Amino acid sequence: MTPDRLNSTFAALADPTRRAMLARLALGEKSVTELARPFEMSLPAVSKHLKVLERAGLIARGREAQWRPCRLEAGPLKGVADWVEHYRRFWDESLDRLGDYLKELQSKEKKHGRRK
Repeated sequence: MTPDRLNSTFAALADPTRRAMLARLALGEKSVTELARPFEMSLPAVSKHLKVLERAGLIARGREAQWRPCRLEAGPLKGVADWVEHYRRFWDESLDRLGDYLKELQSKEKKHGRRK
């Protein structure tokens, strides 16, 4: 995933309304009106959120007569997950080293008779 693509994905995910819309789309296609229902905002405001999601490649919008369904496009989320995975490994390794150090300290305390 290119840095620009990752940036646009993170920018789109930064807003809680857009994350809620994606969560609803994970359950299946929805119309703009269906997506707008739980939010206290105008349809033009909902459309702006959808445009951000669409530019980030997180949703696709179709056209079937009067119905314009939106659907989740999860591909960019895989790129985010891959990026985060690198840091998860870093923290796992750091915590493993910390655990080893704590065990070493406990072992030294036992040897020298210092128990808490």
